Amino acid sequence: MITVQNTINASINKVWDFWISPKHIQNWNYAFEEWHTPYAENDLRVNGKFKYEMAAKDKSAGFDFEGEYTKVEKFKVIEYKLLDNRTGSVHFEDYGNKVKITEVFEPIKSDSENMQKNWCQAVIDNFKKYVENSKEV
Repeated sequence: MITVQNTINASINKVWDFWISPKHIQNWNYAFEEWHTPYAENDLRVNGKFKYEMAAKDKSAGFDFEGEYTKVEKFKVIEYKLLDNRTGSVHFEDYGNKVKITEVFEPIKSDSENMQKNWCQAVIDNFKKYVENSKEV
């Protein structure tokens, strides 16, 4: 399992909303400036499906991150199963004016675990930057 985490200086309401709303997902869900998320859908409920299209801006590479939710506890935890049956979870720890996010997931066998950890850490770092710099509440 791979674990990445960060602490976001914002309320749990804002962190949760920005994590689950497709309009926000498209603004933070990438690891490098050369990448983006041109499409995101998210039906956050048990058995609900999600799909984030992740692509290089120059269209040279891309993949879909998609699966189904297996557990959803608002402001606490989201568990999911990807199409290839790998599992993962995102935990939210509310500390009042900051929230610690911890994501744990099974790595894909075809890519190095270090590369996957670095990619996902960069995504969570982008999430932190996006939330903390947004004027929305």
